[in-house]
Amino acid sequence: MTEGSQRRAAGAWAWPEERQREEPGTGELIQRATDQLSDLVRAEIRLAVAEVKDKGKRAGIGAGMLGGAGVVAGYGVAALLVAAIAALDLVLPLWAAALIVAAVLLLVALAVGMRGRKEVTEAVPPTPERAVASTRRDINEIKERAHR
Repeated sequence: MTEGSQRRAAGAWAWPEERQREEPGTGELIQRATDQLSDLVRAEIRLAVAEVKDKGKRAGIGAGMLGGAGVVAGYGVAALLVAAIAALDLVLPLWAAALIVAAVLLLVALAVGMRGRKEVTEAVPPTPERAVASTRRDINEIKERAHR
């Protein structure tokens, strides 16, 4: 047995191709980091898209409610006009009934309008706040690990 083969048998020395790597090489680590970073970016983009869609949907609902409030308010104004005409033309029962209907319509318009305003206020601006916060946390984590 030669001296080199004795060392190889004892495990003290081996040719580079005979060594088994216990840890991944730099190239493999860089490839893993690149893959993980691209997966992370894709996940953050998916989160941002979902969040913007949700806020857009809420803004649309709120805008629809505001439009509905405007229509109901228009009916309220029309009823008030009818009440004013009836008050000038007839005695109490006709205009009083028209005034009651107008008041109820305006109260409905107020309630729907306030709810619609709340929906629009909560949805605007349509920034993906959770995705931005998550991305910031990821960046800080990467920076901390890079400085170790």
